[in-house]
Amino acid sequence: MLADRFTQIFRQEHRQVRDLLLDLIAAFEGRDLPRVRDLLGQVAALTGPHFRYEEEALYPALTAIFSQGYIDELFRAHDRAIAGARRLVELAGKAELTDDEVAEAVGIVRGILPHVSDCDGLSIMVERLPEDQVQAILDRREASLAAGLDLLRWAETVRRR
Repeated sequence: MLADRFTQIFRQEHRQVRDLLLDLIAAFEGRDLPRVRDLLGQVAALTGPHFRYEEEALYPALTAIFSQGYIDELFRAHDRAIAGARRLVELAGKAELTDDEVAEAVGIVRGILPHVSDCDGLSIMVERLPEDQVQAILDRREASLAAGLDLLRWAETVRRR
């Protein structure tokens, strides 16, 4: 069943993002800026294609199940994550961080984590979609991966928000 395949892929991607974000918190708290930069690159590489297929295929498919208001909130969560990522990149570019900057960075990352866990639950709704819609989501995922745009590059060049 395609929905089971989708759930497996989707959950694994969310686990990867969760783990990277938790590692990012530890790196900021340890003021390990080389590690922070590396982790930010990994997060961006993973979330660019992930956010893209969510926005281009998953969220539109779920409008048949959820209210438009909830779908709009999912998009706003991405807006906040992208803005947060931009700020984290700024902070990571500094030679050293103040206590306030560390607290800010940790707060940004912790603010993104609930979207990761909440979004993972969407997979149980995908189980109710027709197989052709699930296949279209998986196809869009493959195309997003093939395009290889990280989060900020996608947000700045392709995203329509």
